[in-house]
Amino acid sequence: MSKLKLQRNIGISAHIDSGKTTLTERMLYYSGRIHKVREVRGGDGGATMDFMELEQERGITIASAATRIDWVDNPINVIDTPGHVDFTVEVERSLRVLDGAVLVLCAVGGVQSQSLTVDRQMKRYHVPRIAFINKMDRTGANPDNVTQQIEEKLGTTPLKLQLPIGKEQDFEGVIDLVSMKAVHFEGAQGEEVVRKDIPEEFKADAEVARAEMLETLSMFSDDLMVALLEESEVPEEQICQIIRDATLSQAITPVMMGTAYRNKGVQELLDAVVKYLPSPLDREMTAIDLSSAIDSEDGKATEKVKLTTSNDEPMVAMAFKTVVEQFGQLTYMRVYQGCLRKGDTYTNTRTGKRVRIGRLVRMHADDRADLDVAEAGDIVAAVGVDCASGDTFCGGDVEYALESIHVPEPVIRLSIEPLARDGADRLGKALERFRREDPTFQVSTDQETGETLIAGMGQLHLEVYIERIRREYRCECLIGEPRVAYRETPSKEVEFNFKHKKQTGGSGQFAHIVGRVRPLPEESEATNYEFVNEISQGRIPKEYIPAVDQGMQRALEKGPLCECEVVNVQVVLEDGSYHEVDSSDMAFRTAGFNCMRESLRKAKMVLLEPVMTLEVEAPEEFQGSVCGHLSSKRGVISSTEVRQGTSIVIAEVPLAEMFDYANELRSMTQGKGGFSMEFGSYKETPRSIQEEVITRRREEKEAQLAGV
Repeated sequence: MSKLKLQRNIGISAHIDSGKTTLTERMLYYSGRIHKVREVRGGDGGATMDFMELEQERGITIASAATRIDWVDNPINVIDTPGHVDFTVEVERSLRVLDGAVLVLCAVGGVQSQSLTVDRQMKRYHVPRIAFINKMDRTGANPDNVTQQIEEKLGTTPLKLQLPIGKEQDFEGVIDLVSMKAVHFEGAQGEEVVRKDIPEEFKADAEVARAEMLETLSMFSDDLMVALLEESEVPEEQICQIIRDATLSQAITPVMMGTAYRNKGVQELLDAVVKYLPSPLDREMTAIDLSSAIDSEDGKATEKVKLTTSNDEPMVAMAFKTVVEQFGQLTYMRVYQGCLRKGDTYTNTRTGKRVRIGRLVRMHADDRADLDVAEAGDIVAAVGVDCASGDTFCGGDVEYALESIHVPEPVIRLSIEPLARDGADRLGKALERFRREDPTFQVSTDQETGETLIAGMGQLHLEVYIERIRREYRCECLIGEPRVAYRETPSKEVEFNFKHKKQTGGSGQFAHIVGRVRPLPEESEATNYEFVNEISQGRIPKEYIPAVDQGMQRALEKGPLCECEVVNVQVVLEDGSYHEVDSSDMAFRTAGFNCMRESLRKAKMVLLEPVMTLEVEAPEEFQGSVCGHLSSKRGVISSTEVRQGTSIVIAEVPLAEMFDYANELRSMTQGKGGFSMEFGSYKETPRSIQEEVITRRREEKEAQLAGV
């Protein structure tokens, strides 16, 4: 247990280009894990954690990578995650299994759009974090402004633990407000941490900042409040303990600063990770006992059990990421309870299958070291285990399920087909592999045209997979135009009284259902579909009710407007009748399917389109043209602000208008503008646009069918 108390499992998360991978590289170097620093866009093969060829070429992180370092006798499992919203599932599943995180913020950009997404993900899984204000050496660096944004935009209490020594290109080090020492980073790579007395010109500011820090902390400690009122000295150990407790309860976010690229501040951040972020012992984990009582309404087990970090208890682990390789699947796992041993057999509680762990490894980017056993709190990988992301593995006779990973819906589709006939097999293998690895990458087939469709989180997401298919599977592909993943929804309530009757000699089919189809009420907890059974007095036998539900759901796959998925539907089944001989599951399933299709035609359907949250950065002189251009794209400007000559525009814009926006923005701003966007929500499409989309989709369908 004492060893586990020293362990940390952390993720490095941030907005695009905030310096996550550079920071991780310095962590590896200062901990002795690597002996040469490599840069993200360097000519020496790229950063250690960006081991994929495409990552090195583009200078971005595409897949999360895990490693393990040792810092002052503390083993730390580190996962470096992507910043692009297109690869958000990599952040999502990493944070699901981590105990703490470092939120990296740019000293100039501050809290940006993807920072908000990462913040939501951390809150979803109750992950305590430290904020690290990076790039303090950049022109326009303003840590006070960033700290203010943490409070205003992230809704958390920032606790500044450091002050900068010097500004922008003159940034030399930091003042530690806990120990009241000036910290400098000397040597060729900043490896020598030198602690000195605070220079006279910074003493007054440091005293004020420390007083503010202690005042904030006094809200979480009565003893500290008494000490401040009595103006007595507060021991450093006591301050650290209060910071740790408040951080673990997510009441505060400690704020550190530095510049990873210039090798300043990273060692202090590692010290803070050890001091203030939780060990596996500090996190309370629960699982659902699948063998417990079943909830009568949704048919699922409800009893939760608390997991312990004891190695003597039955093993419980989660597979949070899978990578299909040439010699079998590599499965990243977090062990929550007990020991995961090489050669032992465990149960996948989702499938009920028994799985033997043939090989167990510890990952360092794409390198691996063999292990015989992994203990509670560890993050390791198993080779040759066939499973999906989010599966729970159990040992002994326990049957638990851990809370699964939130997977966002894809918002863009493309058709894909191999250029050469002999490429179909290779394309099929590639798509199956990527579908298994990435839950946000979906593959489907259009039943009428036979086209293969791929769906993902954005253009970059699909571009990366298409490029990987070309390189890794040597399969050139023909790609269709990007298609927005529209949805359809009813706008008014429709009553139904539907009878399905078929007599062809012998036993026939009979099903009669009465009720209402209506838009999902706002107070409903369901997201897309809800089935309410109000049948009384056995008007329809209980065993036929699920068949009606299944038939209704099947009809929602293609709506009447342009064959898009139907969402936000509530079905209320109120009455009906059956036949002693002719009624069956099949009859009621068919009745449910045909009844829903008929009802949707009468329900005044409307089209919903994905609307993206867009953040554009451009020189101030282009602000007017950027805003005007966004308005022409049906965009709604949420806010604009100017920071040191750079205009930042935040807007909501329909995804359908955003194709080729990168080129448009470049030409409009003389190549000086940049943007990032993420999925915001689905909103109703204006009537004129809806008619255009429906007409275009019908013409496309007719052309495809004519081609077939």
